[in-house]
Amino acid sequence: MAKKVCVIGLGYIGLPTASLLAIKGFQVHGADVNRHAVDLINQGEVHIYEPDLDIMVKAAVQSGQLHVSCEPVEADIFVLAVPTPFQDDQRPDLSYVHQATMSIAPLVKPGNLIILESTSPVGTTEKITRWIVESRPELNVSESLHSICSRIYVAHCPERVMPGQILRELVENDRIIGGIDRPSTEKAVEFYRQFVSGNLLETNARTAEMAKLTENSFRDVNIAFANELSLICDHLDINVWELIRLANHHPRVHILQPGPGVGGHCIAVDPWFLVDAAPEQTKLIHTARAVNDYKPGYVVERVAEKAARFKEPIIACLGLTFKANIDDLRESPSVKIVEHLTRRQVGKLNIAEPHIQELPGTLQLEHVSLMPTDEAIKKSDIVLLLVNHDVFHAIDRNLLKEKIVIDTRGILN
Repeated sequence: MAKKVCVIGLGYIGLPTASLLAIKGFQVHGADVNRHAVDLINQGEVHIYEPDLDIMVKAAVQSGQLHVSCEPVEADIFVLAVPTPFQDDQRPDLSYVHQATMSIAPLVKPGNLIILESTSPVGTTEKITRWIVESRPELNVSESLHSICSRIYVAHCPERVMPGQILRELVENDRIIGGIDRPSTEKAVEFYRQFVSGNLLETNARTAEMAKLTENSFRDVNIAFANELSLICDHLDINVWELIRLANHHPRVHILQPGPGVGGHCIAVDPWFLVDAAPEQTKLIHTARAVNDYKPGYVVERVAEKAARFKEPIIACLGLTFKANIDDLRESPSVKIVEHLTRRQVGKLNIAEPHIQELPGTLQLEHVSLMPTDEAIKKSDIVLLLVNHDVFHAIDRNLLKEKIVIDTRGILN
């Protein structure tokens, strides 16, 4: 068993992966450009919230199996778990993947396995291979007899975990594994077999990349249908939550729940990779993205309309994260909504977000305050529920009397 693993990127995927591998007996080195995160991890602490992650990281560091720094080191296996965002024009931004690849290129040795876990546009794994070989021409990916002793292995294994369940799903979920060639696939399968109990589904790199984009685009399209229903129901004065509940009694219908938009590092981003790669063939996916991107602005207009009734409106905004019961603000429609409200100076904003300690920089303004939920509601004229955190389900309905309630999640009805 190859024992030395270097994980590049210690965020929501990289840190759980690195700590899990360390607990499973691998010697793990984690690398991240965030010096603050590195310092915390070396002390056995964490810079992100995920249930039980702090316990696992502490155990991994104290065991001596996990070390981290701002620079990668030589290893048998390199795992790239860096961000793959999109640019302002919705085109993929592979700069983090490129930087991570070039940081390990001088360290790669014949026989090494390089795994890309970041969700990426189709063809990215091949680009990683090309970048390494161009930087290190003595390495190759050929199986010919004269080059077998200098070859490397490259594969894509997209993460498929849900925030809040990451540590369990890293082990239990089925994994799609696709190499740039058959030997790379086999090498990666051998690695994941040592700590994954789910099925290991073998394919090639391009199909593995496409599979993850397909999964998230499927979710996006179905959420867009629910969001569009909410727009129609508002127009026709119908309770969308009751409508969906009734429609879902059909044995072959399962409509998802609408919301204020779509956020997170995957569903709000990955469909754009397909649109960029095949613009003429992605009309439905593109339209779904447009519907979901439209929803935050629609919510802002509803709030502004209600706020116009007051001379100096105070608005309680409940929730900022992109989904319930986590601290992750990435691509959060709730954050976008609150940012739009501040720019339009709709009123004073009281933010209740129990999963964060301070507001993001864009919201650290004089007329925006972070406070406990009950206090935010009591001091408000309008209550805008944006995230269906468990704690919000328990809100005392008496606090909502004589308040204007705009519930984008359907939990206060």
